[in-house]
Amino acid sequence: MAKPVYVLNGPNLNLLGVREPAVYGRDTLDDVKAMAQAKASAVHLAIDFRQSNSEGELIGWVQDARGQASGIIINAGGLTHTSVALLDALQAAELPVIEVHLSNIFRRESFRNHSYVSLAATGVICGLGAKGYELALEAMANILAKRGPQGPA
Repeated sequence: MAKPVYVLNGPNLNLLGVREPAVYGRDTLDDVKAMAQAKASAVHLAIDFRQSNSEGELIGWVQDARGQASGIIINAGGLTHTSVALLDALQAAELPVIEVHLSNIFRRESFRNHSYVSLAATGVICGLGAKGYELALEAMANILAKRGPQGPA
């Protein structure tokens, strides 16, 4: 059986739907998870959808992904802009990584314009709300299909 794609969500994403809905939308994390599960099924992927407010736990999951997952979709929240340790873990995972942000980080405060995660990402999707997760799953399905069962072409 194919390894799942890890869909990892960082700090404060558990507050989706109530935290700054004008910025992040009204969809809850449970709504996002349901949409992601439906899209994953449609593109023939299994997903393991997780959220943590802990940097260490996210890093542990990325490290686990190296042997347990076929790819990583990550919305690292505020850790995007601060965590070199998360970047190091993503690079060490040696998996395709798609970075997702609900808001357009380039139209926000200047400190949000920089992403450490992007340095490890195959691709970045931002500013499209929860739809970004669906697009990330479509992109991941394409990446994995090109790689084939033996890994990178």
